[in-house]
Amino acid sequence: MTARERRWKKNEPELDALYQSLYDDAEKLAELKQIMRTAESQRSPALRRLDGRREKDPNWYQSGKMLGMTMYTDLFAGNIQNLGRKLEYLANQGITYLHLMPLLKMPHPDNDGGYAVEDFTQVDPSLGTNEDLILLASAMRRRGMSLCLDFVINHTSDTHEWAKRAKSGQKEYMDRYICYETEDIPRQYERTVPDVFPTTAPGSFIWVKEMKRWVCSSFYPFQWDLNYRNPAVFNGMMEYMLQLTNMGVEVLRIDATPYLWKELGTTCRNLPQVHTIMRMIRLITDTICPGVLLKGEVVMAPKELAPYFGSQEKPECHLLYNSSTMCTQWSALASGDIRQLKHQLDDLHSLPLHCHFVNYIRCHDDIGWGLNEEYGSTLGQDPLQHKIFLYNFYSGNFPGSWAKGELYNYDPVSKDARTCGTTASLCGIEKGLEDQDENEITLGIQRDLLMHATIMAMKGFPMLSSGDEIAQLNGYDYHDDPDRREDSRNVHRSKFNWENAELRKQPNTIQQRVWDGLNKIEDIRRTEYCFSPESSVSTWDTHTNGVLAIVRRCGAETMACLFNYSGKDQTITMDAMEGTFTDLISGNSVTPSRLTMAPWQYMFCRKKG
Repeated sequence: MTARERRWKKNEPELDALYQSLYDDAEKLAELKQIMRTAESQRSPALRRLDGRREKDPNWYQSGKMLGMTMYTDLFAGNIQNLGRKLEYLANQGITYLHLMPLLKMPHPDNDGGYAVEDFTQVDPSLGTNEDLILLASAMRRRGMSLCLDFVINHTSDTHEWAKRAKSGQKEYMDRYICYETEDIPRQYERTVPDVFPTTAPGSFIWVKEMKRWVCSSFYPFQWDLNYRNPAVFNGMMEYMLQLTNMGVEVLRIDATPYLWKELGTTCRNLPQVHTIMRMIRLITDTICPGVLLKGEVVMAPKELAPYFGSQEKPECHLLYNSSTMCTQWSALASGDIRQLKHQLDDLHSLPLHCHFVNYIRCHDDIGWGLNEEYGSTLGQDPLQHKIFLYNFYSGNFPGSWAKGELYNYDPVSKDARTCGTTASLCGIEKGLEDQDENEITLGIQRDLLMHATIMAMKGFPMLSSGDEIAQLNGYDYHDDPDRREDSRNVHRSKFNWENAELRKQPNTIQQRVWDGLNKIEDIRRTEYCFSPESSVSTWDTHTNGVLAIVRRCGAETMACLFNYSGKDQTITMDAMEGTFTDLISGNSVTPSRLTMAPWQYMFCRKKG
């Protein structure tokens, strides 16, 4: 029996049962299997070899050598071909995982950064061709890099072929969306479904005059939610997905995962049917392309994350974004108080061992201040006032702030808002340059490296935002662009500055200090035993609210990773952390049982035996 035959034998019975439980349609199930067989026959020899290697090493993505980066192709290199010529730059940084923001055919200009997909089978002509993408994926594999792309599974653009046919009155395609002739049911939905963008795109339904129907549109009006009650939708999307994997995509970021199933009278988030769908997707990829990872975009509280991993016996996603820790890190940096960050990490560490995260401090979107308000109240925080403090601090509108950011989606009624900006600008480097204050610049660099060092110590693997490795600042030119100026997220979506990238080679430049500082931490991750997949990871009490401790243990080795989030010297004590350690950052011998840390200092303290 071949490996492929074994995979079918193992996975087919469960796939059949789940599909029938959701759809009870034997004809459509047979159609799905034919889609799978066709994709299997079209998978290239190189990708089949990759599948074989990954089956022998299923935890390959948990290695300490994993280092991710996310970027927009056009901003970084102009197009896919040019990106291929820049792989040496990424290799020098040690990147092993590259997430390219949506690059499939999209309408222009209204495409929500590419998340409104017009054609799942074609690269957007502005970025290149399918052949360009296939060649890029192949070149990346040769360098040990995995290509990650978004699979926008919840919706299509209103210019997608299915939507155009629906607009023309074809019932088969109208049934692929969630449509109603009157607004009675849509209004019932909106009583219990939270708005995704309450100020810029309120409500969950729009009126489409061509169809004379109300259509579900959870995000923007030009993005129509798919109807996963219809098996034709599931089958069609799986065909699109397998075509992407056969082009060489090794990681699929499943966009808006919790939203896939709609049920009247609920929030339409995290419903049980979502997990049936995700388990079926995992069975399909495990059968046809086992070298592929599924990464869920689940922006939820830690207690709601575990179900998206499934169980060890019946897994769903391999990876999830650690979005909740992003905002608690920035909160800790502004307040100098790590208690909420520590609590958040403790919640994540309490999840089953197979739960693995992608950690990041900035992404293509905003920083949403989704803190644990219940726990914050126990610390004496007023949830709304703390949120107001944070977005004012990071927009530079709070006394003593070093940050230069912008508000996103400010709601004058609820007083809610989010924050945009590059890491360097939010950490104070931009303000230091404006003030021509070298000390302020140095402190900004220290905060920047502190934030990155923290995600490199966490369970999971770190993902950088392109430009952060050279301390790229905010770009304000979008204010003069009528197609971009209404979206303040564009402040951190500016073209990569290749002239500044060259400065990383010149001693004492900001770029060199940040690049080399990151490389030093990355080398520790790549080479130290305590970053192997078998390591245990937990927080530790430092007896001060300013210093976070993450302790990693593997075998007889211990690594105490320490992070002073305050702007003051902090003396810490770590109970039962006796003996002499070596700080791998400074090279000095230290005793974590009692030591003093400088403002925004970070340490990786190793003890062997």
